[in-house]
Amino acid sequence: MSLHDNIAAYVAAMPEGMGALNDKMGIEVTELSVERVVATMPVEGNTQPYGLLHGGASVVLAETLGSMASGLHAATMGKVPVGVDINATHHRAATSGIVTGVATAIHLGRTSTAYEIVITDERGKRVCTSRITCALIPAPGAD
Repeated sequence: MSLHDNIAAYVAAMPEGMGALNDKMGIEVTELSVERVVATMPVEGNTQPYGLLHGGASVVLAETLGSMASGLHAATMGKVPVGVDINATHHRAATSGIVTGVATAIHLGRTSTAYEIVITDERGKRVCTSRITCALIPAPGAD
């Protein structure tokens, strides 16, 4: 099965697919594993009143990546992830093009996960650094 097929299968297994917000923001996952998730998002349509990438948009991208990776890890134990903490440091503005987020595992435990997410612009310049912690809870219907 190809990487594209794996991503499509994972998204199809979610109750709401990628979710309405991710669809509206144009987030596209290009790599998916427990250790690392990569996705892109357009700046256009995700800006604040001054034409800069909205900090909240960066956080949405970061939470999406960390939660997807956490979901892969949690599924091996019959659990699902729920976000309990996210933070973000915004380093520089992005005004056009595409940003890329890369989530890298920091901690993969039985009850929690943590990921660092680095968002860069098309020049490879760091736009935002985020960290998310997810609690792993029993999946709905699991005993």
